[in-house]
Amino acid sequence: MAAAGQAGAAPAAPGHRTGLSGPGRADTAYTDRLCAAEGDLLDVRIGDVRATQPSVGYDGVYYKLGRYALAKDAVNKKFDDWCEANGQLEAASASSGARLDDPASFTCELPVGSETGESVAAMKTVVVGPGGSLYLTDGHHTLTSFFETPDGGSELHGRLRVVANYATLAQQESRKRMEANRWVWPRDPEGAPVPLTGLPKSLGLSRFQDDRYRSLLHFARDIGCTPGTRPFQPSYLDTVEKVSRAQSALPAGSPVADGLTAGELGALAEWNAGKAADKGEFAKLSVPYAEARPGKLAYALRYKDAHGIG
Repeated sequence: MAAAGQAGAAPAAPGHRTGLSGPGRADTAYTDRLCAAEGDLLDVRIGDVRATQPSVGYDGVYYKLGRYALAKDAVNKKFDDWCEANGQLEAASASSGARLDDPASFTCELPVGSETGESVAAMKTVVVGPGGSLYLTDGHHTLTSFFETPDGGSELHGRLRVVANYATLAQQESRKRMEANRWVWPRDPEGAPVPLTGLPKSLGLSRFQDDRYRSLLHFARDIGCTPGTRPFQPSYLDTVEKVSRAQSALPAGSPVADGLTAGELGALAEWNAGKAADKGEFAKLSVPYAEARPGKLAYALRYKDAHGIG
């Protein structure tokens, strides 16, 4: 989506389509989807993406929204998140008043066309379903945060990495393959089954149930588990510590759920990577908002307070 040849340039204006069937070809969004192959980077409108899970951790999203709105960063974290999700590493610069929906107002470290294995691996992923429908298989919290932030919304564009194209399959066969690949999680926060037809057909917090355990897992990342796996701050921190210590205490071969072991789900061998509670990722999580570099919890709780969210 960035202008070709401009190192680190921001993506082209929303609505621009990158042809996936040949260099320089201006395809429509529909045609792009139908001819997308595994590994292709597909330009999408966020409002066109469907969910593959019925819930998200609201507090995990509130952390991101708090960081975006209350940031103390030199370059707002939302531009880092957007550039990473778009396969362009982190943000390189952002002008005063820069906005996600104004691509000319910020730049990324990598221009489109210069992606690396590292930058592509960090991208969110999608399955192209029957008729060209788009099913998000990773990135529900990040894209929902883009959806909810004032300079984002349903019209915002970004790229997703295609992991499979089932456009020509019948709906039932497509669903079977997605379930076999664990690309769908049809269970509510209590673990009860949810029919695939009952999953949200678009993003946005109002369309999801709140899974508080998912929020706990989000805040326990790099303390009790690795990223990408399935009152005031002290009380929340206490819960995070208990959960994350339990995660790392499990032997790697211990069965947990759906035939997966603790090791396969990302449990760390040592809590907080072997560091004391006043060091490492747990110490970073503990930092209050009053400090120069607040922790994730501080941003989430501050955002909730500012918006009257219980």
